[in-house]
Amino acid sequence: MEDERMENLNELLQIRREKLAKLREMGQDPFKIEKYDRTHFSKEIIENFEEMDGQNVRVAGRIMAKRDMGKASFIDILDSEGRIQSYVRKDAIGEDVFEVFKTYDIGDIVGVGGKVFRTQKDEISVRAEEVILLSKSLQILPEKWHGLKDQDIRYRQRYVDLIVNPEVKDKFIMRSKIIKAMKDYFDKEGFLEVDTPILSTIAGGASAKPFITHHNTLDIDMYMRIANELYLKRLIVGGFDKVYEMGKMFRNEGMSMKHNPEYTAVELYAAYEDYEYMMKLTENVVAFCCEQVHGTTEIDYQGTKIDFKPPWIRASMHDLVEKKTGVNFYAFDSDEEARKVAKDQLHLDVDKNMKKGHLVNLAFEEFCEMDLIQPTFVLHHPVEVSPLAKRNPDNPEITNRFEAFVNTWEIANAFSELNDPIDQKERFEEQLKQREAGDEEAHMMDNDFVNALEVGLPPTGGLGIGVDRMIMLLTNSTTIRDVILFPTMKPIK
Repeated sequence: MEDERMENLNELLQIRREKLAKLREMGQDPFKIEKYDRTHFSKEIIENFEEMDGQNVRVAGRIMAKRDMGKASFIDILDSEGRIQSYVRKDAIGEDVFEVFKTYDIGDIVGVGGKVFRTQKDEISVRAEEVILLSKSLQILPEKWHGLKDQDIRYRQRYVDLIVNPEVKDKFIMRSKIIKAMKDYFDKEGFLEVDTPILSTIAGGASAKPFITHHNTLDIDMYMRIANELYLKRLIVGGFDKVYEMGKMFRNEGMSMKHNPEYTAVELYAAYEDYEYMMKLTENVVAFCCEQVHGTTEIDYQGTKIDFKPPWIRASMHDLVEKKTGVNFYAFDSDEEARKVAKDQLHLDVDKNMKKGHLVNLAFEEFCEMDLIQPTFVLHHPVEVSPLAKRNPDNPEITNRFEAFVNTWEIANAFSELNDPIDQKERFEEQLKQREAGDEEAHMMDNDFVNALEVGLPPTGGLGIGVDRMIMLLTNSTTIRDVILFPTMKPIK
């Protein structure tokens, strides 16, 4: 059955190429025209029919349906705003042109000029007076009623997905609106949008495995950025009070419904502010974006009601862990004792180098994340897993840091920035030990950043938001691939 289907498909593809040859024999080159002057789009005509009835228009788009009736045909044209029907008669466009028109296929791109009217079946249409082939489609679009359902093909051939699944196009229009809303909000708050390097000699600003490339002229290995944090903080040192950058980050790690190796994030930094300021900023910007696209702060995500209205829930990481497991890791006299309880009592996969803070973080990931459905700020991460965050003045084992969770996902990370160059260097050195022990995600030493801190970083609050995950929630998408136009895919051999 599959072989028969492929044989039929190959035959249809061959027929299209034969039609192309026939067109060229008739002196018609379907790829010659450079420009077509459109006057209107489908949506504009349909929504304003009363005043446009009888007007001459020129529309252009892709043929999505064709119904032949001998000396006349109906075609449905898809443009960037929707679909509109055109009625094409032989006596209206001329016999020679109609002969050429009969070679047109679904998928071809055409320009149609004529008058707006309403058919006997009450469908707003364009009565064609000219039909011009602007580009010949040599491929077969998916069958009308079933569309493109194969997920793998949808992501590999997003251009086809966008043509045959209108809701996909709507989702990416919404993505654009969300990103614009975020930028508008940051601009309103006085942040300056900047650009920082994507290639660097040090992969810094986060704990992640980088992509490595090679610069031929300098003959050095370089890294695709895993975060833009350290460059943005250098700008605060240089005298900018508020900066942000939205762009691509790259992490050479696993892929899942929440992870793509190339993804979009926004980071922003504000001098003389702290993590409390960043909490308010986070909940306000997400609520603002939700209202911009939905008209409310409430969404229905896969059957779960979520409300982004501030203020969000706030809870300390170590309190959540103790409440869920009954274990207070900071109460143990030694790391060794804490590791034993984590392994024997909580059955965690414990490494011999883990300290109390590592165990708190591990227990949180294992036992607590799954409970965080409504927007929640998880506060006071252990210093061991927060190499760039300022210590809490009342408890030096924790930091003034938070992560924002929604639907069990982390969507944002922020803290009062560490601006003590001596403490920062010591933490980098501790991270180096972890790298030497085999942790490929531990932070690299960045001496120039330490130098920048020695020049002087004012008290600063910083924030990073995972834009793709936020858009997943606001567009009711179940996988990150549905909100990235061209997600990373393994090549077909």
